[in-house]
Amino acid sequence: MAQGLNWDRDGRHWPHRERSHFIAAAGLRWHVQHWPAPRPGAPLLLLIHGTGSATHTWRHLAPLLAPHAELLAMDLPGHGFSGPAAADGPVHGASMAGMARGVTALMAAWGARPRWVLGHSAGAAIAIRMALQAAAAGSAAGWAPAGLIALNAALFPLPGWAGTLFSPAAKLLALNPLVPSLFAWRARDASVVQKLLDSTGSRLDEAGTRLYRQLVTSPGHVAGALGMVARWNLHELASDLPSLRAPLHLLVGEQDGTVPPADARRAQALVPGATLETLPGLGHLAHEEDAARVAACLRGTLPG
Repeated sequence: MAQGLNWDRDGRHWPHRERSHFIAAAGLRWHVQHWPAPRPGAPLLLLIHGTGSATHTWRHLAPLLAPHAELLAMDLPGHGFSGPAAADGPVHGASMAGMARGVTALMAAWGARPRWVLGHSAGAAIAIRMALQAAAAGSAAGWAPAGLIALNAALFPLPGWAGTLFSPAAKLLALNPLVPSLFAWRARDASVVQKLLDSTGSRLDEAGTRLYRQLVTSPGHVAGALGMVARWNLHELASDLPSLRAPLHLLVGEQDGTVPPADARRAQALVPGATLETLPGLGHLAHEEDAARVAACLRGTLPG
């Protein structure tokens, strides 16, 4: 098993460390961060990051939202400081359905019933799958979202040859135990990480770049990201989008270099009642490069 991050060593300067907790749910140990309700009756907003990221992605946005809502964020299985997902465990090796069930189990273990869910990139796909699972379970689910916010949502397979080859290639890479260590070793070259971040269409500050470098030089984190990509079925999610009944608001950075911005219009056309808002000049990591603008959009969307 690839070596992951160690909280006592690698988490000493993690953003908002004072908000961090560890909790067992769905057969693994989760790292979560919590901002308590600012007032009685304030809504609870669940934050779900994308593939290869972690709770650090909310470091600028969360403090701007905390005066208006209770916040709960987590490192997804195999990411950051959360434990890996076993192939035969409840999260089913980080499949999309397994991830969604895992996050739902985490909410139950925490005692949380979020009114709204904000998902970034692949985190938006997890949020939608959670809502679909809850609707299918009915009252037995014990939870249903009042609304979903999808920021630069990764909801469709990549176009062309990349979509055909990427998932099978990821499966092969994920099966090779040497690949995560090799990638993490290669990422020690600062230019490699910078090229990855530049490809998103976003420009991060030095601290943000340093945090991503910390993540991608961890073989355990790389293994978690590869395993997640290898087990996802976006074709199935795309076919299920028309059955989504939870209100969906799409936020899209017009400079997104990771997910085609046109995919947001495609999703809006498939989901009944979905709304869309664009973020000119911002890329895939819009909430990290201009948290104030994204927070303003969210405050206009979330109920008081």
